[in-house]
Amino acid sequence: MIIDTHCHLNDLKLLPEASRIVGEFLNDGIESAVCVGSDIETSRLAVEQAGEFDNIYAAVGIHPHESEGTDKKDYEAIKEMSSNPKTVAIGEIGLDYHYDLSPRDIQRKVFSDQLVLADEVKLPVILHIRDAYEDARQILFNNKDHINSGLLFHCYSGSKEYVKIYSELDAYFAFGGAITFKNAVHNIESLKAVPLDRLLVETDCPYMTPVPFRGKDNEPKYINLVVDKMAEVLGMSREDIIKITTENAKRLFTRLK
Repeated sequence: MIIDTHCHLNDLKLLPEASRIVGEFLNDGIESAVCVGSDIETSRLAVEQAGEFDNIYAAVGIHPHESEGTDKKDYEAIKEMSSNPKTVAIGEIGLDYHYDLSPRDIQRKVFSDQLVLADEVKLPVILHIRDAYEDARQILFNNKDHINSGLLFHCYSGSKEYVKIYSELDAYFAFGGAITFKNAVHNIESLKAVPLDRLLVETDCPYMTPVPFRGKDNEPKYINLVVDKMAEVLGMSREDIIKITTENAKRLFTRLK
């Protein structure tokens, strides 16, 4: 059974369909999924959904897009939500220099603050990094003493060279629908560079829908297409990919049952 390590059933596009989607997990070969927050509101929704559904877990945090205006009360709220036994990570946090929806200096501060917070609550972090891998490297290595519970590069889009660099921090790397795209040469090279014991699968639904459903809203069931493509690229069986990535997810997210 597959674990979708990054989904957004708390997104308005999927929220009304959450019961149907989770109800189909068994038929879709999905064991569980991590519903990830991007601000206080969506983090609370993720925790609520984790309480409603046995096979949904939550991650709570402030996305770089939402960094501006973050204050002490927000961090207190995240710490409170992190105490929930079904909250498995702090995330998604990081840097996004592609859209720059928050000033970069604020993004960097909020990212660093949440690395410290994650260490305090002893949870791994789920990272959103886009067009900012060098600044992320500096921040992560500067905060190396606070990375004690694991880190995951969600929807990894960095180079194979950065895979080697971040592997010094025992990082995990998750891949989703992007590896099925026609222009995925860069992603495929990076996928091949990731150690098998640090490899994860995800959907990032409702975004990053894999081929041949690109253009439609993504759902966890499409993770099967990601698994199939990963197996093809790595020359492995579908069953082995599922076994490896599921074991890796449970090693990283220690609260997963």
